[in-house]
Amino acid sequence: MSQEAAESGRVRVVGTAHVSEESVREVEATIADERPDVVAVELDEGRYRQLKGGEPDDIEPSDLLSGNTVFQFIAYWMLSYVQARLGERFDVTPGADMLAAVETAEEHGIDVALVDRDINETMRRFWSQMGIVEKFRMVGGLAFGVADSRGVGLAAGAVLGLLLGPLVAIFGGSVGFGLPVLGRITGGVLLAVGVAAAIWIFGASVLSTEDRLVAATAAGIAIGGVAGVGLGLAAPVVDRLGGFTVRVIGSMTLGLVGGVLVGGVLGQFGSMFGYGEVEDVEEFDMSQMTDTDVVSAMMEEFRQFSPGGAAALIDERDAFIAHKLLALRSTGADVVAVVGAGHREGIERYLDHPEELPPMESLTGTGGGGLPWAKIVGTGISLVVIGFFVLLALSSAGDDTLLRLFGAWFLVNGLFAAGLAKAAGARWTSSLVGGAVAWMTSINPFLAPGWFTGYVELQYDPVNVSDIGTLNELLADEEKPIGDLVNEMFAVPLFRLIVVVAATNIGSVIASALFVAYLLPLFALDLGGAAGVTRLLFEGAENGWEILWGAIAG
Repeated sequence: MSQEAAESGRVRVVGTAHVSEESVREVEATIADERPDVVAVELDEGRYRQLKGGEPDDIEPSDLLSGNTVFQFIAYWMLSYVQARLGERFDVTPGADMLAAVETAEEHGIDVALVDRDINETMRRFWSQMGIVEKFRMVGGLAFGVADSRGVGLAAGAVLGLLLGPLVAIFGGSVGFGLPVLGRITGGVLLAVGVAAAIWIFGASVLSTEDRLVAATAAGIAIGGVAGVGLGLAAPVVDRLGGFTVRVIGSMTLGLVGGVLVGGVLGQFGSMFGYGEVEDVEEFDMSQMTDTDVVSAMMEEFRQFSPGGAAALIDERDAFIAHKLLALRSTGADVVAVVGAGHREGIERYLDHPEELPPMESLTGTGGGGLPWAKIVGTGISLVVIGFFVLLALSSAGDDTLLRLFGAWFLVNGLFAAGLAKAAGARWTSSLVGGAVAWMTSINPFLAPGWFTGYVELQYDPVNVSDIGTLNELLADEEKPIGDLVNEMFAVPLFRLIVVVAATNIGSVIASALFVAYLLPLFALDLGGAAGVTRLLFEGAENGWEILWGAIAG
């Protein structure tokens, strides 16, 4: 379609499917017939360089500390993986339409213009503009996409179990789950873990990874249930743990088992009634991917699923590309613009009505200039808590009970964050850094310890967009054993970074939840309940302030 403007050049927008051989032929024919002054392509500098065989830029370690970088990569990976699988299905390389446009222009000596927004900026805005409900909907959609309702039920049951555990610890005695019962359960857990660990370690030479996992899990549950819970054979060890530890381990285990059972039953019922089943994908003609009605319907479906995500991925890029094309047209150049079919309608509308274009600054993250309230609030919370702790450290209120409470907070957060980071494959230095800051990030809702762990990891292993292609190739091999696949994926820096960052953050979240659910109520029992804790906190802070002020004034 042609767009005319008085005393200016001309723009023809060609909408393509990025995985269509037919689109490749259309692009080549259009450029050869039109012989424009400029061929504009829906690429940024990084994707253009990668398409031409060059290496994309590495992630800057400092970018992790700005937050959401890992989420942006995950979102980009998701989109890339879908495109790669479509390309595999239709036997064409994703991006072949753009490469054909570039190579055809070069053959005819035509200038090439890169008119798309930087992919990192797009993914940053994609994630940030999605509302919290949209993010949960996306995660839920992924859950139903990779598992039926039984798997989702089990996962939901595990979450329910984390909520049930603290209730068992506090109120279990009144319904028959007192310390003797929790002691038997704790003994079962200890035996189960010990047996499973032994089979996992000593079975490496004779069993495959999958067989070891099955054997360790089955034997651990069986021996733990019979010998530990049923016969109480681990009682001598349990007695040495103390009532507090037994109450935490036993109640958490009981809550998780109960929650998983409930979730599993509900998931089974859901499966019986067909909830969460993946419908068979109907065969379709790839040529329909560039049909206006089909593309509009797809875009509308995505917009209903995620209005914020659609704005960043579609609307803003329509406007950005239209700005670039208008600038080229204003020079008097004749332009053939090769873009995805989903962008054609929006771009042509802006070319017809330039007055409707939003300012370029609003599309690139350079406009606004408002105060970063989130960071200000988060920093303020951290400073208040740190200052409160300093005052308590100067005080002797509560016979040091409050200091032990805060010390437990720091220790639990550090151990879980550093432990899970190390288990995920992080280096010791990265794990220790994440563990060291976990206590602080857990009280700042706008920070995460995983960012700091990832920052240190990136000092050793650079990560860039090309890792996504490597991961897509690994996932495309459906015959590879799951153990080998996981090992090879962990060898890819991007995947290891994502897992390490996520594990560190999960560790801190688990630690915070356990502290609030288990440790704090039990401490509160010794301090006179929640009111007693609050009273001692303020008394300690007041005493600490008097000591500090006296030192300053004196």
